[in-house]
Amino acid sequence: MGVKAALAVACTALAAVAVVSAQDASVDKGEQLQNAACLGCHDLRPIQTSAYDKDGWTTTVASMIEKGAEVKDADKPVLINFLVQNHGPLPEGAGKNILLNTCTVCHDLGRVRAHTVSRDEWEETLSAMLNEGAMLSEQDFPVLLNYLARNFK
Repeated sequence: MGVKAALAVACTALAAVAVVSAQDASVDKGEQLQNAACLGCHDLRPIQTSAYDKDGWTTTVASMIEKGAEVKDADKPVLINFLVQNHGPLPEGAGKNILLNTCTVCHDLGRVRAHTVSRDEWEETLSAMLNEGAMLSEQDFPVLLNYLARNFK
């Protein structure tokens, strides 16, 4: 490989690292804002179980600021985008509340939404989560399985 080619590869690699670092910093900033502004008054569970869309999180953040949460105007979009990405909306239907009250004990909604697999793979995943200690009743298992298989395939 010639010097120019090696230099081009090195520049491309550095650019990729810079993009990933910028993305990580953005996520970290959103999480830092959440932790500083929200967790001073309540724990994470109300956030994990809300599943609001952008308008819902915008309204909630405004309400919390009125109650004393400290968020700079410039930081609001970062916080709201973080909340939507990690604790954002879910499709309506039987199973939604089970997901919110069971899966979010360990996982954010971004992870759940990204796990798009077949019904059989969802069943394997739920069975594995039961083995890990997920509090999912025998009655709720098929409801959650149907919800996940229908909405995250």
